[in-house]
Amino acid sequence: MFGFQRRGLGTRRLLLSVLLLAVWEPASSQVRYSVPEEAKHGTFVGRIAQDLGLELAELVPRLFRLASKGHGDLLEVNLQNGILFVNSRIDREELCGRTLECSIHLEVIVDRPLQVFHVEVEVKDINDNPPLFSLREQKLLIPESKQPDSYFPLEGASDADIGENALLTYRLSHNEYFSLELPTQSKQTKRLSLKLKKYLDREKTPEFNLLLTAADGGKPELTGTIQLFVHVLDINDNDPEFEQSEYKVKLTENAAKETLVIKLNATDPDEGVNGEVTYSLMSIKPNGKLLFTLDKNNGEVRVNGTLDYEENKFYEIEVQATDKGNPSMAGHCTVWIEILDANDNAPEVTITSLSLPVREDAQPSTVIALISVSDRDSGANGQVTCSLTPQVPFKLVSTFKNYYSLVLDSALDRESVANYALVVTARDGGSPSLSATASVSVEVADVNDNAPAFAQPEYTVFVKENNPPGCHIFTVSARDADAQENALVSYSLVERRVGERALSSYVSVHAESGKVYALQPLDHEELELLQFQVSARDAGVPPLGSNVTLQVFVLDENDNAPALLEPVSRAVGAGHVVAKVRAVDADSGYNAWLSYELQPAAGGARSPFRVALYTGEISTTRALDEADAPRQRLLVLVKDHGEPALTATATVLLSLVESGQAPRPSSRVLAGGAGAGAGAGRARRWWTSTLLVLTLLLSTALRCSAPPSEGACGPGKPTLVCSSAVGSWSYSQQRRQRVCSGEGPPKADLMAFSPSLPRGLDGEVGGERQEAGSNHPGQSLSLHSTYE
Repeated sequence: MFGFQRRGLGTRRLLLSVLLLAVWEPASSQVRYSVPEEAKHGTFVGRIAQDLGLELAELVPRLFRLASKGHGDLLEVNLQNGILFVNSRIDREELCGRTLECSIHLEVIVDRPLQVFHVEVEVKDINDNPPLFSLREQKLLIPESKQPDSYFPLEGASDADIGENALLTYRLSHNEYFSLELPTQSKQTKRLSLKLKKYLDREKTPEFNLLLTAADGGKPELTGTIQLFVHVLDINDNDPEFEQSEYKVKLTENAAKETLVIKLNATDPDEGVNGEVTYSLMSIKPNGKLLFTLDKNNGEVRVNGTLDYEENKFYEIEVQATDKGNPSMAGHCTVWIEILDANDNAPEVTITSLSLPVREDAQPSTVIALISVSDRDSGANGQVTCSLTPQVPFKLVSTFKNYYSLVLDSALDRESVANYALVVTARDGGSPSLSATASVSVEVADVNDNAPAFAQPEYTVFVKENNPPGCHIFTVSARDADAQENALVSYSLVERRVGERALSSYVSVHAESGKVYALQPLDHEELELLQFQVSARDAGVPPLGSNVTLQVFVLDENDNAPALLEPVSRAVGAGHVVAKVRAVDADSGYNAWLSYELQPAAGGARSPFRVALYTGEISTTRALDEADAPRQRLLVLVKDHGEPALTATATVLLSLVESGQAPRPSSRVLAGGAGAGAGAGRARRWWTSTLLVLTLLLSTALRCSAPPSEGACGPGKPTLVCSSAVGSWSYSQQRRQRVCSGEGPPKADLMAFSPSLPRGLDGEVGGERQEAGSNHPGQSLSLHSTYE
């Protein structure tokens, strides 16, 4: 129980005690309070935070706030204790007029997460309005010929309060001729009237001055008064009479001016001027505005202003008919006008608490905005439905009466749609219906959900060996579909070891441009294929990335002169490189990626040699001994990585000599000049061991060769290369390919190189070697190639 005190400036003090009720309605999730009107500032209404289940400590962080359409400052909440209190003067009559129920609807909104609560505060009526008469005084003309028990209608009072506070009683000042007749259902009269108790004598009492007092049912009661001046008339003893004492008319709101409402007719049985009637308006309730006119001669009531159903639904018009007698007589009637609603108010749409922008990873059912709709019309004209266009990926969810939430209906993808222009349409149920729209622009905030992507998973790059340091060899580029920092791409190498060195010692990549640079000159003889990955990573949190593979093929240039290679000594240990087979493929990418295999020897004998899978280097697997044949025949299979794989073979013949039989270069080749004779002797023995292999090779080449029909310098695609540490030679898959040496007749596709021995040492052999076409130092291996 809460007590409220209202003090006036007059001598009377009113003490009001009103019960404030706080009711929790779990079915509608609504809190209800009540407060008397005219309560003082700071008056306690309710513990709203506690009733809504909110902690006091979270009111400020969650941005606790009140929203009330049109009544924003009447009530406030103390964020320290969560108490709802009166902030400014509340006048129930100003808020709701004479409506029986008067409430203030509050929206309580908190964020993180966004929640909305609905609170109804009922404003209780107090007796703060006295009864009021529309006139300060009323004149009554009563002929002396009137019979006792005659009734004379009086203008009643009105009270702006409701209920018991508006229940009026009347009392008349003391006199012997008149009494007050109150309207009741059981009596003939239904309005406040003055009743004549006995005959009047104008000559004795020509007029009366009476005081009519109206009191309401409040405690204490409030009163209002009106002066009644009664003039007693003589002779004209018949009043004009209407056909009915009350008329009821229905009229549509917004009726045009001069629209006929009703035509009244009153008759007077007197003759002459005593029977001529004129009409006049006595009052128009409830507000006394001249919304209607009355023709004084013919009794037509017409519209004179704008009728608005939402402002007033009923009008009461008091009409008086007066004759022209002397004194004149009057009759009265009441016209009740009911205003019918027309669909003349479009719905109103209000959008509040926008949570924008919306992250593209927001979950469905996330609340985007709060929407309220209203329509001042009534019935079907005031029933509003709300719709959303376009519907996907959002929807409207009804939360309470005419309140909706705009929520996410399905997943968002900023890369597909970055902004949505939504239109909320509110349409009433009138015929024809009226509608209103409100636009909502929903921006989708980017989330780092797209990794940078390269146009293709791998790239093949061809670079000539002996490039200058810092040479730009390629540019990688990746695109990120995200926005801002989530789309900012940086590049880096995926570090790994290349042999015994780090990848970053060979190449580097610019972090912003993606340009790939060779940090040092590349050597085809050292590194034929450099395969590595470049990583592209965005600046999002957490960052996303992807890799691309670069295959850098180092193209050979003729930058190595042939050099002398000693024969294979039986004294070498395991892992000694004795020769190198190299093949190239005219294709690119994986189709040109070659691998080498050593085919098993005939009879299943295990060879003391092996070939490196990707370099083609032939090396020993163990130390050589006397059991190994002096001549070794190796069949090397070269295979690419295409689908299907293509292959070629090369036959390599190796001669094994004792460690003391290895020839030494002559004094013309080496810097020193001593020991030439001994060196020549050892050279003879070395060439003796090689002549047989060379003779077999030459005979085989001569049998396979034939004079070609094309020109002497026809181009060819070398596809198999046999090489060693001192040089390399190219062969064609075409058996009759010609090799252009610059001038002279073409030669067969077999090129044999021999060491440059001193003149006269072995003139026949030396001349034969020189005739074969080579003046360069050669190697001690006899090579022969075949293809499949």
